[in-house]
Amino acid sequence: MPTRFDLLVFDWDGTLADSTGLIASCIQRACADLGLAVPPEERARYVIGLGLNDALANLVPELPLSDYRLLAERYREHYFAGDSEVPLFAGARDALLELRAAGFRLAVATGKTRRGLDRALGNLGVADCFDATRTADETASKPDPLMLHELLAELAVDARRALMIGDTTHDLDMARAAGVAALAVSYGAHPREGLAAAQPLALVERFDELRRWLRDHA
Repeated sequence: MPTRFDLLVFDWDGTLADSTGLIASCIQRACADLGLAVPPEERARYVIGLGLNDALANLVPELPLSDYRLLAERYREHYFAGDSEVPLFAGARDALLELRAAGFRLAVATGKTRRGLDRALGNLGVADCFDATRTADETASKPDPLMLHELLAELAVDARRALMIGDTTHDLDMARAAGVAALAVSYGAHPREGLAAAQPLALVERFDELRRWLRDHA
């Protein structure tokens, strides 16, 4: 059967990499380091997927802009101390190889920095799986659609032939703004109810379900 999509764009944290717990913990620890109110885990998870400055503005709007750099440095110090242990979700590597072999083009659209994404791709040995990547420090942060627009232009793919796959409403809102279909996964940062309210094509509970949905419907 002909494929429905030519390009599959994956979010990274919480979609391919099982990193949401570490990110939320590092956000909390960075706030504690500076004597700021420590956000509850649900709130820390909500900002995953945003660019770091946007995430900090959401979490600690009272923090002077001049102090963002210090809070970001504390977050990165905590995160990079543990990121080498972050795994892909079970089956993710095989799924990426399977999708490439099936002829799909693959990309990443993430709220990570370029340094952070390149480090993660290197740690996990999957850099060669992707045709293009975008990070929040080199373009607009989600949910602005610019990240997707740039990937579509670089890979010469029509928006109607692309699918965004993510675990947050930021991913789904970005896809809608870009005119791109979206698939949600509920095993990452955002709860199922919010994802379902954004009306993605489908909402899957586990990575093996995601792999099966892509095999059957993409």
